[in-house]
Amino acid sequence: MNRLTGKVGSMNEMIELVRNTPEIMSQVTHWHTIAPREPRYAEFPEGLHAGLQEALRERGVRSLYTHQAAAFREAALGRHVVTVTPTASGKTLCYNLPVLQRILDDDSARALYLFPTKALAQDQVAEMQELVDKMGVDIKTSTYDGDTPPAVRQAIRNAGHVVVTNPDMLHSAILPHHTKWVKLFENLRYIVIDEVHAYRGVFGSHVANVIRRLKRICRFYGSSPQFICASATIDNPREHTERLIGETVSLVDDNGAPAGEKHFVFYNPPVVNQQLGIRKSSVLETRKLAGLLLKQGIQTIVFARSRVRVEILLTYLQELVRHELGTKSIRGYRGGYLPKLRREIERGLRSGDIRGVVSTNALELGIDIGQLQACVLNGYPGTIASTWQQSGRAGRRQETSITFMVASSNPLDQYIVQNPRYFFERPPERALIHPDNLIILLDHVKCAAYELPFEPGETFGGEPLEDLLEYLVEERVLHKAEGRWYWMEQSFPAQNISLRSAAQENFIIIDMTAGAKVLGEVDRFSAPTLLHEEAIYIHEGVQFQVEKLDYDEKKAYVREVDVDYYTDANLAVELKVLHVNREDQYAGLLRQFGDVTVNAKPTIFKKIKLRTHENIGSGPIHLPEEELHTSSYWFTFDDEVTAKRSANDMQFALLGIANVLVHIAPLYLMCDPLDIRVVPQVKALHNKKPTIFFYDRYPGGIGLSERLYEVHRRLLDEAKRHISGCKCLSGCPACVGPIEEVGLTGKQLALSLLSEVGA
Repeated sequence: MNRLTGKVGSMNEMIELVRNTPEIMSQVTHWHTIAPREPRYAEFPEGLHAGLQEALRERGVRSLYTHQAAAFREAALGRHVVTVTPTASGKTLCYNLPVLQRILDDDSARALYLFPTKALAQDQVAEMQELVDKMGVDIKTSTYDGDTPPAVRQAIRNAGHVVVTNPDMLHSAILPHHTKWVKLFENLRYIVIDEVHAYRGVFGSHVANVIRRLKRICRFYGSSPQFICASATIDNPREHTERLIGETVSLVDDNGAPAGEKHFVFYNPPVVNQQLGIRKSSVLETRKLAGLLLKQGIQTIVFARSRVRVEILLTYLQELVRHELGTKSIRGYRGGYLPKLRREIERGLRSGDIRGVVSTNALELGIDIGQLQACVLNGYPGTIASTWQQSGRAGRRQETSITFMVASSNPLDQYIVQNPRYFFERPPERALIHPDNLIILLDHVKCAAYELPFEPGETFGGEPLEDLLEYLVEERVLHKAEGRWYWMEQSFPAQNISLRSAAQENFIIIDMTAGAKVLGEVDRFSAPTLLHEEAIYIHEGVQFQVEKLDYDEKKAYVREVDVDYYTDANLAVELKVLHVNREDQYAGLLRQFGDVTVNAKPTIFKKIKLRTHENIGSGPIHLPEEELHTSSYWFTFDDEVTAKRSANDMQFALLGIANVLVHIAPLYLMCDPLDIRVVPQVKALHNKKPTIFFYDRYPGGIGLSERLYEVHRRLLDEAKRHISGCKCLSGCPACVGPIEEVGLTGKQLALSLLSEVGA
């Protein structure tokens, strides 16, 4: 440690400082050290272009890592390939080398690169351009996204060897106007898809359909491109990639990249009330740990689960280091920030001007943000895969790094910190998509019909196509003539279809403090709870109060305020069963899977004081009800089981079980816990019996609740194990929920009910 500044000089000294701080170590439930990994090399593959070899040597690359060489060999054999290795393992060369090799051999060859975000696309263009410049050849690599000036677009369409874009742009700007891109589609040899693991849930289901449309247009122009994909670690990379692109792929997962020593620390905030099982706020503990790292000169990234948490933590940390570092050295980063602001923050991180960043999972992907040394996770990110991705943002250059995961009180966080073996000895989750979700599929059939008329006998996805086309004819969207189906509406459909949600239209937030400027945006499902009138919306650490929500126009008008609280809203949900698709009965339970309609209405909001997090007031929300048709899995308790308990006891037992299940369910799904919702009902509308429902929070469902239907028994066994393993006396936020929700006997009631149905 430097005696003059009191700061540690290296990461190893920082780790020593933490280990010698009893106040921190007393709350550490597990300290996991991953030894440094030596690189494993392979010679440059036979046939690799001499110019490429020379350019690599100039960059200091004398040989490839084993996985880079393997990916090149698979691509050279003409196979579709997916490379799966951890963050910062050099996946970029796995696709750049085959693509550049092909263009060097054939100047007419073209490649299309897809990245989930614009920032990532810009990063990769810079990387490829560096190789091209070193070779001194004329290979044009261009980014084509919403920020590309119109004058440049024409040049890219005509001359771009490599066009780098994102799925949204491909969907709405390239495929509908394919006649302007004839040169690209006639000569398309490679389609590169990076961050394949990011294409899951609704977004992945949409992207799979965009790829179906892309392949259809390629066939029309006589090309049959090869796919080269890359992914961070998931449990089913080959299966997921094959579902996404509709082709058989070769898997390359023999990681030869080196890595520095990594310390992974599980930190459980101290218990402040043993009886009620209440722990100190995870936000305040995250502030303490991140503050310690930042004050010691360690460049740190903090991940939080929600936009609100990002802004609260940003406010706290800026206050904490104002005198040492200045508030501008700590920045926030999340969806809803405008692109210019995000680029500025990325540059500041690379240059080292920004010492700390508080982010949602928006920075989880491989954007080059330089050399961060430490990572603090506020709460478990929801999946093992995401946790490793976020942790991988620190220590990217083979140096020692540390990650703290600060658990919140919710059952999933508590399960993870108390069962470290589950996390460290288990593969990451499966990525799920449902491309044949009828709502999503129908949207893309419309887009495909606009792009090219459908021929008799043509296929598109797994559903019978003629039925869909005839339905669209009845709806007067398509016109059938001489056996073909033609688009007949005026507008083109892609404009109204967002890939990021199954529901259209984001809400725009307009700041009225000085004039009127767009501050950000929020998706339709989140708007009623984040942007109701009187809500406090926090942006870059600054608080804004919502003065007016124009629900029809999808606009929220806000004004800057200075208050010491934030808001949190409650949602009332009613559920009706429409149709049962699958069912199974055993041991006092009937479990079912099918279609439901959900009516959700925001009811009240609470004002929560900053720093102490106490409730200081509430108010009503006056907004219309939202209706959602989706898929659901539910289980109902038999009359025999119910007859032994009063309605009150049954309610507490159901609520307790539901509280645990909603947090444990994501262990079996690669999804955000907010993607699936749980509703316990003492008297369900369809059968008047005690029932617990899970439903997908997207129109038509995306396969999550069906997966839970399949792992039903494991789910209940895990719930029982978790509740009985909790050290509280009568229930707490880490198991069945706080006593004020489930009563003094909630824990025992939930356990006895689970035992009776064979869990």
